[in-house]
Amino acid sequence: MTGFTVAYGCVLIAALLPMACALLAKGGAFRGRDNHDPRAWLARQSGWRARANAAQANSFEALPFFIGAVIIAHQLAVPQTLLDLLACAFIVLRLCYIGLYVADLPTARSTVWGLALLLNIAILLLGWR
Repeated sequence: MTGFTVAYGCVLIAALLPMACALLAKGGAFRGRDNHDPRAWLARQSGWRARANAAQANSFEALPFFIGAVIIAHQLAVPQTLLDLLACAFIVLRLCYIGLYVADLPTARSTVWGLALLLNIAILLLGWR
């Protein structure tokens, strides 16, 4: 496959999700703060801001596996439409995960996390013949 696929676009979106979580955690409260040590400021947060920051960390943790799975699937020439659909579904689940994390719904969040992990495994195994 040549060219920039929808699945590759999903990799870009997944790479931007941690930054979106950081913006959410800091939004409206970080203005005027000393930017020399923003992580210490974030570490002192509580409630939904702390959860948004935790979602940021988890988004970084999920990223390498997703990138690897998409690249391997492309290298193994899996059906592009199926790969694109699964990659889009992964992004939707990760967005739901972030929303559930910020909203403090831990059981639903963990369920969605597990579904996204299974989806990522499915992407990786698409090329298994």
